[in-house]
This record gives sequence, structure tokens and C-alpha cells, in this order.
Amino acid sequence: MRKFALLALASAVTLAWGTAQAYTPGIYKASAPGMGGPVEVTVEFSKDAITSITVSPNKETPGIGSTAVEQLPDAITKNQSLGVDSISGATRTSSAIKAAVADCVKQAGGDPDALALVPIKKTAGSKKSLETDLLIVGAGGAGQVASIRASQLGKRVILVEKMPFVGGAAAINGGTVVIQGSKLQRELGVLDDSPEIMRQDLLKNGHQKNDLGKLSLYVNGIGPTIDWLLDTGLKIDTKAGFTNEAEYSKPRCIRWVGGAPANMKLMFDLVKQSGTQVFTGTRVEKLLEEHGRVVGVEAEGTDGTKYTIRSRAVLLATGGFGYAKDLLTGNLKQSLYYGPVSSTGDGHKMAKAVGAKLQMMDLGKIYPNGVEVAPGIAKSTIWANKNAFEKGSGILIAKTGKRVISETASNNAIKNVELKQPKSMLYILMDQPTFELFKKGLNIGGITEGEISTWIAQDGKKSPLLVKAETIEAAAEKLGINAKNLVVEAAAYNGFVKAGKDAAFDRPTKFMTKTISAEGPFYIIEQQPRFATTMGGVVTNDDFNVLDDNGNKIEGLFAAGELVGGAMGDDSPPGGNMGWAVTSGRLAAEGAVKTIK
Repeated sequence: MRKFALLALASAVTLAWGTAQAYTPGIYKASAPGMGGPVEVTVEFSKDAITSITVSPNKETPGIGSTAVEQLPDAITKNQSLGVDSISGATRTSSAIKAAVADCVKQAGGDPDALALVPIKKTAGSKKSLETDLLIVGAGGAGQVASIRASQLGKRVILVEKMPFVGGAAAINGGTVVIQGSKLQRELGVLDDSPEIMRQDLLKNGHQKNDLGKLSLYVNGIGPTIDWLLDTGLKIDTKAGFTNEAEYSKPRCIRWVGGAPANMKLMFDLVKQSGTQVFTGTRVEKLLEEHGRVVGVEAEGTDGTKYTIRSRAVLLATGGFGYAKDLLTGNLKQSLYYGPVSSTGDGHKMAKAVGAKLQMMDLGKIYPNGVEVAPGIAKSTIWANKNAFEKGSGILIAKTGKRVISETASNNAIKNVELKQPKSMLYILMDQPTFELFKKGLNIGGITEGEISTWIAQDGKKSPLLVKAETIEAAAEKLGINAKNLVVEAAAYNGFVKAGKDAAFDRPTKFMTKTISAEGPFYIIEQQPRFATTMGGVVTNDDFNVLDDNGNKIEGLFAAGELVGGAMGDDSPPGGNMGWAVTSGRLAAEGAVKTIK
């Protein structure tokens, strides 16, 4: 046994030093579960090498998972190694591709474990110096909009993004945007909305903690911004109409055509058409200062290239700090995180290093509709919940087995109730027809049929909690929910549906069209607070020029998007964050361009 182990180790070491493997030449296929479903690869082998890898059409997230699909096969083939780095931010898709290729290696008679030990060829990094009019750091919604606008205004623009793909949080959000004050809103029949009405809605939703200056820029700037974006080439789904949102007193929230991923792909096409020079996989490490003015940055590419980029103005659009545990305080520490791994507060830290003032750093947008898919990490069920509550007969319950709030109340109101529950947890009870509706909404949150089946098979013994049983009592008992109360509550809800009025919590009648079935099976799934968007950030003036602790401008430094705190107080309504990203991105670009002589 020991001799066999030593021989195996010697074989692995020999392979790691570069000796080629022996394969049975041919073409082999395999698949592995990715973010959106199975990822299938076709691998061709010669007698001693992988000659090509092709990934079949799949449902991986455009711009994120698709980057792994585009880059990993070439990296594996070039290095003849399964030890290549996963694509940052797309680890699920990367792992699926590697696992499927490993399966093919095994089919061809190779050793995938040894192939994972083959070292990657590293090239020495070079040094490059660049100059531009406006340097934008961060290629999310705000950064891309700023790039397009500044280019339209005749300036040379460089856009730098640390991830290997663009989009940031804007590529994985709910896919909606606010259109208050736009020509489109009026064309869709909403003639009685106004900046003042939206301002009051946001003050109420943000509990009067809003930065009034930023709020004014937002409510007055969103309409012209939407008009400009639609004229520029972005597309809004007018056929689907406005989404129902309790946070707004007027219809003003609507989806992009194809949702968030499709919107960001189209936006990036417009960035490339604008002439902007784009560097992905390039992390900005520090701001450069001369005589009290920001004049550029130092950055490093994933290939080791060191960049010195000098610019007449720098615009930070680096997103939030939800993935930076050292910056989290208060309720944010108690909530699950579901946002991008890129939200590490880079812009907050760089701006602070040159004297920027920060505000509201304890605040974040906490949603009540998450499931814990890994320790401290959530996925969203928000669109699935809308299906269950607006089209089905799902009810929201506490551990007591009783309803505690209208299921269609605002996210903020539900969150406040949820945070008071044991372990900050509520649950949704669904019959089979409602569960089928619920599942249709899960894909938007990146939850696959395979994951749902796995969770049900866990039978409530580990997170995320999702149980199935033939009776309401049996389902409740699996999760320690008061079964007797839940049966009574379900019967009471059915009575409200038949009476046409929710006497307990005023759930709107239009969302009470179906009773809970008398026949099983029944499902109960957990609901936990989750957050991605942070509400705090740098302080700026009306031109989005960053201010220091004394309220003075930091010359040459601008900011936009989630990095700029305050507009929405301590909570953001649906479509609000994307609305803020595009509005602040446009206005910040215009503010920066004014300073470029």
C-alpha cells in the first residue's frame, strides 16, 4: 500500500513538473451543475494533450458566468492544467466547467487530479503609463453611464474594472428602474406623478434620514436621465407594465427588457461604441495626488501589468461595501449577504485615504426575503414571493404559526417585523399550485430546480429550510412551527378570501383570489433578512465633487452610484438603486467634465 502511494505521489509530481499525460484521442462530453443549470462541455484530445474545449449554450448569467465560459476553456487548453484560477465572481460557473472537463479527462484515460497540479505559466508583469481626460473606476451601472455621457461630451475616457467582467451589482439586481418624470411614464398613462411626490415617498421610506441635497438631485434628475438613456439605446419593457410596489404612491417602477443581465449587456455595448477605453481585471490600488489635487491612479492587472494612469479628473463608481466585513456595523452584521463579491468598499477606503468625508456608514438596504444557501450568504426569493402572494395563496407566518403582517406590505415593513422574530426568521406556507408559481420566480434570484430538489431532500435538517409534507400539520412540525395555530390561520385566511376582505392585515383584495388548497402536498420555506446594497458613502456637492471633512472640495475627485451615500436615507425602494446609479452617473460625468479644461 505504501509503495503504491509513493508511486502515485511520484506520478503526480512528475506531471506537475510538466510531463504530458497520455490520452485516448477523441471527443468526449460531460456536464456539471452551474449557476443557471447544467453546463455541458465538449473536449477534444490528442494522444498527449487537450486540443480544444467547447462549452454548449447554457443559462449562466450573461456578463458574469458567461465570462467564465469565454475565458476558462482557453486558459485550461493553453496551460494544459485544471489548476487555472477560477474567474473571480463567477466561481460557480468556473467550478462547473472544471468539473465537466475533469470528467472528460477521466473518460479519455487521463488523471484529472494530477492535471490540477500542473503549474500555471506566469509571465512577468510590465509597466504602462496612460493619460486621459476622465478616468472612471468601476464598471457597474453608474460607471458605465458616466463613461457614455462623458464620451458624448467629447472627452477621452478610460474605464477601469477590477473584476474580469462588467456590471457589478447592476447586473444581478431585480432588473427594475424608476422612471418618474420621464416621457415614457406619461406615455404609459401616469400623469399625476411629480418630483415632490417621489421626494415624499423616499423621505417616508428612508425614515427622514435622507441627504436632502442628494434627494433633490435624484427626484429632479431621474426623468431626464431615463429620457436620455432611452434615446441613447437602452430598452424598457413597456408590455409588462409597471410593477406593484407598496413603497410608491404612484406607478413608477418598471423592468428593463430582459431584466438586469440583458440591460447591462446592452449598456456595455453602448460603452464600447462610445470610444471609451475599457480595462477589466484591473484593480486600482491608490489615488495619486499632487498639490492637493487627485491626478490619477495606480492599478494592477491580473496579468501583473502595473499601470500609472494620469487623468484630469477621477470619478469613483466602485459600488458598496457589503462584502467588506471590517466596514459592517449594526443590523448589517446580523443579516445575510447576497450581493456581488466585488463590493469590498474599495472606493470608500481610497477616498477616505485622501481626506473624504463619509456618512451613514451603518445603514444598508435590508430585504426580508432571503434564504441562507451558505453560512452568512443568501439568495433572493423576492420575485418568487411576488408570485406566491400576488398570484397564489401563499401566507407569511411566524414560528407561532400565525400571520404577522400583510404579505404585500412594503419590504421595509416586513423587514421590521422579521427582525423581531426568533433568529430573525419568518416562513411562507404554500400549497402545490402556489409552490409551482413560486418556483417560476426563483430563477431570477439564481436558484435552480436542482437546488430546490436538494433543499427539499434535506427535509429541514440544514439551511436553507424548505420542507414538503402531505398535511399542513406535518410540514409545520418539521420546522418546529406551532401546527395547531397554523391550521387555524390557514382556515381564517381562506375565510377572508371568500369574504373579499382581509380582516386581519388588509392584504389587498386583488391579491386574494385563491384559497389555500385542502389537499396536499404543502410546502414551508424560510425567510431571512438579506442585504447587498449599502446606503452610506462619501459626501459630495451638487456636481458630485467629493468633499473633505471640512466641506471643501477634493479637487479632481468625483463619485457616483452606491459609493455616494444619502439620497434614500436608511432604505431604498424597488428600482430605486438602479435609478440612483444612472442618475448620479450622468450628473457626476457632467460635473467632472465641467472641471476639465
